[in-house]
Amino acid sequence: MIVGAGITGCATALALAEAGVKVEVIERYRPAAMASGWTLAGVRQSGRDPAELPLARKAVEIWQTLDARLDAQTGYRQSGNLRLARTESEAEVIRNLVSSQTEAGLEMEILNPVEAREIAPALAKSFLLASWCPSDGHADPVASVEGFRNAAERLGVRFRTNVSVTNVNIIETVARRQFASFMTTDGPIVAGAGLLATGIQTNALLEGLGLHIPMSIPLVSVFQTSPLPQTLGPVIGVANADLAIRQQIDGRLRFTGGAEQASAALEMSGEYPAVHPPAASLANTISLVSATLPMVAKAPIARIWGGLLDLTPDALPVLDCVSGIDGLFVAAGFSGHGFGIGPAIGPVLASQILGEKSRLSVKAFSFDRFKNQSMQKMRGSLQLHG
Repeated sequence: MIVGAGITGCATALALAEAGVKVEVIERYRPAAMASGWTLAGVRQSGRDPAELPLARKAVEIWQTLDARLDAQTGYRQSGNLRLARTESEAEVIRNLVSSQTEAGLEMEILNPVEAREIAPALAKSFLLASWCPSDGHADPVASVEGFRNAAERLGVRFRTNVSVTNVNIIETVARRQFASFMTTDGPIVAGAGLLATGIQTNALLEGLGLHIPMSIPLVSVFQTSPLPQTLGPVIGVANADLAIRQQIDGRLRFTGGAEQASAALEMSGEYPAVHPPAASLANTISLVSATLPMVAKAPIARIWGGLLDLTPDALPVLDCVSGIDGLFVAAGFSGHGFGIGPAIGPVLASQILGEKSRLSVKAFSFDRFKNQSMQKMRGSLQLHG
């Protein structure tokens, strides 16, 4: 039983179904209603933590043939990632990034502004240098999640939408605690194992078990323009993560600001969940993005929304069995960069649930890693997103 129909939940459901397991997915709204739909939808390896880089590289390998596997159009394009340095301190970050990641085997290079603008002519001239990773790209987030869902349904996975999970039930004995069922608005649903792929709502479900994942929940403002002429191939990011930009296949620009500890409540009473960014955040994002991509200043804005991130102290996800409870698993804390690695996360989680050894190490993503750690020392950052 999987709670949450974002890319993580849907990709895991498909991987389990491919292994012959009976699977149900519970979703309060619809697939990709929250983080997977809010995202910029970059598919990148560059800028990843060393622990996450193998997952990202495997994910890019999967993305390249995913349309055929899902029999769906995910909108994936391997059009590269340019990350700009606008100051000397940012330039040092970019140089260190390229040095460490090329050493790890990722194809990257440093470009001067003239070289970068040959790849993305619409960029302003006000930056010092850029990193270039040609094997990065982007996809359509909603189409990708729907592709996973439809493929899973063809293999017998049942999706229960408009159903909420209210708590997790366990069986306690002298020897152990064991997952038993999820209590939902449709009543209890019993399963042999359960996965919480529930993002910022994970701790609300863990609370009744006396457990907690340390997370902050910053806001990111997101804009989408009306369709424009195709002028931007790669995803554009910056070294301090205060903006990211890409152009969709339909010509719409999608761009975000940086993560802010702003006061923005999640409204869950409507048909879909919504976050409304404050005006100051919107104005700041437009100003920053326009300085990097001047065409934005005159672009007609079609949609504005907010996204909330499940940011852990080290900005890495939790992909593990819940501490002390057999059969209950968590995939949360993706810290704003979980979409691109979703196709690789699904098989990893399926292996964990089935008690098999994954080919990719998940040691860095343990549930208990925050115990007895200095939160200041582990403080997560959203550097290099996009």
